[in-house]
Amino acid sequence: MNFNDKIVVITGGTSGIGKTTAIEFAKRGATVIALTVDCQEIAKKAIEEIGNGAEYLNCDVSKSDQVKDAIDYIVGKYGRIDCAFNNAGIGPDGVRMPYESLTEISEKTWDLVVDVDMKGVFLCLKYELLQIQERGYGAIVNTASIGGYKMAPGFAAYGPAKAGVLALTEMAAIENAKFGIRVNAICSGPTSGTELTKNTLSSDPKQEEILMEHVIPMKKFATPNEVSNAVLWLCSDYSTHTTGQKIFIDGGMHIA
Repeated sequence: MNFNDKIVVITGGTSGIGKTTAIEFAKRGATVIALTVDCQEIAKKAIEEIGNGAEYLNCDVSKSDQVKDAIDYIVGKYGRIDCAFNNAGIGPDGVRMPYESLTEISEKTWDLVVDVDMKGVFLCLKYELLQIQERGYGAIVNTASIGGYKMAPGFAAYGPAKAGVLALTEMAAIENAKFGIRVNAICSGPTSGTELTKNTLSSDPKQEEILMEHVIPMKKFATPNEVSNAVLWLCSDYSTHTTGQKIFIDGGMHIA
């Protein structure tokens, strides 16, 4: 998969799956612009690892003006956007955010999760699509989750927000097929090495055993590279007739 001279935007691009995907795009010739809320020190270190002229922009995807300004800056500097990976998201992990039911979750926490996970994808899609439509082709991938396909107790805001991402993906795909733009979603399960998975396992030592024995048929976590491979494929010339899809990288969780 060759991405020479492609301009790729990745939200949440300086950590976890976003950073891994950014590195893989850069290895294949892409110039990556990572949108992040990570502190300057973390973001700078990540950009060095990504390489190939990558840069980062501080951007809260839940804020319309910040997203618009970031996209306008990218197009002003590079002339276009070829691919976008709308990956930024938050959710309960038992450490930074507790697991809560619909009757337990506060309105403040609900708004925070929905604003980042669903509204953030909507805002990124809106401003990315306005730019890409003018070119007549491009590819966008949104990060949903197995949690947006199968609801689980304790994920009161996260599950519905990620389900919304799947609906947004289909809406964007059907509205923009005539422009030659493909929009797809990935639905990953627990992924090794990510902050979310680390915190989940540290908050409940029995969680890994439960997941392996009863939840994940393949009895292993995804690796960040297994997830990034799917993103790159969806943005590549190998998937030019694929749009509106949800791709599961979950070891079979969605059929269990």
